[in-house]
Amino acid sequence: MSLRRALIVPVVILGTLCAYIGWRILPDLPVSPAARVAGAVLLMLSCALLASGLLGRFARPRRRSNRTATAALFTAGLLSSLLVLTLSRDLVLVAALVALSPEHFRWLETATALLVVGLTAFATVVGYGSARRLARVKKVSIPLRDLPPALEGFTIAQISDIHVGTSIKRGYVDAIVDAVNALDADLIAVTGDLVDGAVQDLAPHTAPLARLKAHHGAFFVTGNHEYYSGAPAWIEEFKRLGLRVLLNEHIVLRHRGEPLVIAGVTDFSSGHFDSAQPSDPAAAVAGAPSNAGAKILLAHQPRSAAAAAQAGFDLQLSGHTHGGQFWPWNLFVRLQQPFTAGLHRLNTLWVYINRGTGYWGPPNRFGVPSEITLLRLVRATTAAAR
Repeated sequence: MSLRRALIVPVVILGTLCAYIGWRILPDLPVSPAARVAGAVLLMLSCALLASGLLGRFARPRRRSNRTATAALFTAGLLSSLLVLTLSRDLVLVAALVALSPEHFRWLETATALLVVGLTAFATVVGYGSARRLARVKKVSIPLRDLPPALEGFTIAQISDIHVGTSIKRGYVDAIVDAVNALDADLIAVTGDLVDGAVQDLAPHTAPLARLKAHHGAFFVTGNHEYYSGAPAWIEEFKRLGLRVLLNEHIVLRHRGEPLVIAGVTDFSSGHFDSAQPSDPAAAVAGAPSNAGAKILLAHQPRSAAAAAQAGFDLQLSGHTHGGQFWPWNLFVRLQQPFTAGLHRLNTLWVYINRGTGYWGPPNRFGVPSEITLLRLVRATTAAAR
């Protein structure tokens, strides 16, 4: 099947959704007929831009296609919010149809149409600003039972899901590296989905990762997007940059004389891309010393938690979800993952999910800010250990 034929279905769906938005919103706006026509043209152009953005990912020159794709992704975020709010408005109108008089119902139609347009603009502008600013540092204490005194206060700086690619470039990565290095952490954990594209296209933009500095170094595990982008080549590139790549394996660190196990697994879906490298938390910890003060697993997807708990890990650090990235998609993450964001407990295993240090797709983080996480190991109180 040719690329053009493969794109027919999504383009038709996109056009249908844009037509639905126009049909439901434009007639109820208190504007002139000329303004309604302008709104319809704008919706048509938005559909065309999204379609050209899809084609642009396969076009050359890359610089030009990136510009088109960036504009298309921004439009995708705007239309996403517009579609959800239009659907929500229709549900409200259906419920109000039997409860209101015709006069009050017409007023509600006009008021909610204006509200949809206003909220869409607000969410898009605020979400864009949140996505493009440098991720803020979020500090989290992890209470571990029987943590040795030597490991009390051990710090891990976690970054995840930067998605270097269409709109995230070298300057963005440079700022993240500076912020992480300023934390002076004992260890840096990079939990996957660093890139969206091939090494030959993105190597100049991932180069700042070579500057990551921590007392015990920086560690990386693959995410699903590394496999979409050519995982073998990226693994070699990350090693060249000085990251320690953990592929279903572990190392034993000595911190103030106390052993600490840092393990990493390939992405939860890696077996679909490389049958020789399925994600395996049990293999990652095999042979680790039983007297280790703590066993920490880096796993891109929270779905690894059940196997990690069974394998005897104390803490799992993950990403992947982006916390849903922007409303209302954050409400649907639990349909695929056991946890959406933040700190959770599964039996004796603590699981922390970073909301993402960058973003994927639309540059929008409305209500779901990005983060650089500084995790600190502390000895659990009796209550916290239960």
